[in-house]
Amino acid sequence: MGDGAAQTVKDARGLTYPGPAVPAAGEAVEVAPGVLWLRFALPFQLDHVNAYALADGDGWSVVDTGLRTREATAAWDQALAGPLGGRPIKRVICTHMHPDHIGLAGWLCERSGAPLWMSRLEYVTARMLMAETAGDAPADGEVFYRAAGWSEAQIGRWRDEYGGFGKGATPMPRSYRRLSEGEVVRIGGDDWTVVVGSGHSPEHVCLWRRSDGVFLSGDQILPRISSNVSVWATEPEADPLGDWMASLDRLAGLLPAETYVLPAHGEPFTGVQARLEALKRGHEVALKRLERTLRQPSRVIDGFPAVFGRAVGDEVLGMATGEAQAHLNYLQRRGRATRTRDTDGVDWWSAVARDEDTP
Repeated sequence: MGDGAAQTVKDARGLTYPGPAVPAAGEAVEVAPGVLWLRFALPFQLDHVNAYALADGDGWSVVDTGLRTREATAAWDQALAGPLGGRPIKRVICTHMHPDHIGLAGWLCERSGAPLWMSRLEYVTARMLMAETAGDAPADGEVFYRAAGWSEAQIGRWRDEYGGFGKGATPMPRSYRRLSEGEVVRIGGDDWTVVVGSGHSPEHVCLWRRSDGVFLSGDQILPRISSNVSVWATEPEADPLGDWMASLDRLAGLLPAETYVLPAHGEPFTGVQARLEALKRGHEVALKRLERTLRQPSRVIDGFPAVFGRAVGDEVLGMATGEAQAHLNYLQRRGRATRTRDTDGVDWWSAVARDEDTP
């Protein structure tokens, strides 16, 4: 186990980071009673993901697994033999279906014989996406991205790269144990309440140990970045930003100010109410900027500077398009924007004038 030297740090946004130093690959530090913190490298701009091991009798319940990479597998081998003491994994809990969270779930379950625990929508969505393979790019996707303003070259690259979801994850177990909102899970001698959020993913599981205020937040609350909230071609009329904003409001009404948040990215922190308010305010600011952009008819891709405050390159084009589309769908659902599709299949969005816009 790592030395875990405490290093309380405060930032200018009202958050405090009272936890131990970040664990090295293959190491683990105790971040709360009976909770070990592990960290795995990611080959992306977001370069890490956190996992947690909860003491569970003579073994461990693991929360999230990292991406399917040789480095992550080697780090798990080291952690299981070292800081986890060779004790068995009793269950593998995944907060949601993104590959950096489920990437090694199948491998860990097969290796240990432990069952997989997830919410239903996350499990089913993961199984669906993993079944899609290269060469299987749907025509509906081409329609969706053309409507957003993508060029034919960008659509061609998307088509060529389609079906990559499963590359980041080992095959999922063919059965699972469902987690549901409000369920209380007994892990070791502690009760953990399931709190479900949505917007970033369909039915995201958080775990709350009410007895001491420890909250395993996954991607539902992150300290320094805002989770991606996107519309995808499989459900082009979805309103995930509405779901996300409602989840932020619900969490703000549920979690005490002193809650200790253990996130999937970044460091454990306190100051949850300030963070929830900042996450919501960030989207509200983006929506106002986007409405100003829409005073002139605009495509989804024209909304990038308003939503992100900067230019966006092709390396994140899909996620950026999904998030800009989410903000536009949010405005449309609330009567604040309209769209018209031209003869080339491109959507042009316009703001709906409101009383406050009148000079």
